[in-house]
Amino acid sequence: MSDVKNAVWTLAEQFDGKLKGVSFELLSRGRTLADKLGTSLVSILIGDGVSDESLNQLIFQGADAVYTVQDPKLAYFVCETYERVLEKLIKEYQPAILLAAATSTGRTLMPYTAVKVHTGLTADCTELDIEVGTGNLLQTRPAIGGNIMATIKTPNHRPQLATVRPKSSRPLPADPARKGDIKKIPLDTSLVAQDVQVKGYRKEESGSLHLEEADIVVSGGKGLKKGENFGMIHKLAESLNAAVGASRDAVDRGWISYPHQIGLSGKTISPKVYIAAGISGAIQHLAGIKTSETIVSINIDPDATLHKLADLGIVGDAFQVIPELQKRLDARYGGKHG
Repeated sequence: MSDVKNAVWTLAEQFDGKLKGVSFELLSRGRTLADKLGTSLVSILIGDGVSDESLNQLIFQGADAVYTVQDPKLAYFVCETYERVLEKLIKEYQPAILLAAATSTGRTLMPYTAVKVHTGLTADCTELDIEVGTGNLLQTRPAIGGNIMATIKTPNHRPQLATVRPKSSRPLPADPARKGDIKKIPLDTSLVAQDVQVKGYRKEESGSLHLEEADIVVSGGKGLKKGENFGMIHKLAESLNAAVGASRDAVDRGWISYPHQIGLSGKTISPKVYIAAGISGAIQHLAGIKTSETIVSINIDPDATLHKLADLGIVGDAFQVIPELQKRLDARYGGKHG
């Protein structure tokens, strides 16, 4: 395909030459937008060491083309350098829309880029659409502490920039029959920031699983009555090799720390199994778990909203159900499911 102006772009992320999962999540968002606009979807990759096989995977999972700038000087994210490379690409190819994930990279790079190219940015979007008649990007995100949803437009400037919550959409299935162009663009070394030096990188060390990456998440809510009762949630999570989550109510009461909060004002997750104990199902919480494969709700209230969304709703007292489940896990697996 020839280089297309007014295309939809998504920003792929890499580390140590390996593409991150958000690269493919964004392609599913971008594919829908590009199809509505009748334009092409381009994946942009800035980094180093990403193989042709991985670049082709971007094509297989939705991109019509990949524009990549790779060089050892780009191996690690440096905002100033990445922005200059991205800005040059934007000025040359003039996309209509550019999406990035609301990761540490996206949250740093996109505001800086928006200022440099004189356009708008909506951060932490949960929904995206195209306005009929104008082609404007409709960017929906939580506002006022997650109590309302705001839809924002950038009608007068291009490209339209947005960051999207990780795990708020699923990647498209891979189609090895899809064809597309991979455009390898050499780095203009004059764009490399000379006033920034990378001294080294340290991997994050944590004794617990990250919510966004866990295959299983066990959460507790207001129905647990007090913080001490989260002990049974932690124990069950350990037995299932799961991460521990919580509703906003539980976090607001100080029963568990904010990094465990799930929902519009917390984290969006997409595990294989989500187990919620004592969580009624406020709309903000449901928005954070809607892409979970299997949802199990444990609540004594038969009318709990979460029961309606759940694949399995257990109407029962969490203080009886969780210990019984723990007892059976211990008997079958010796306390560790793995």
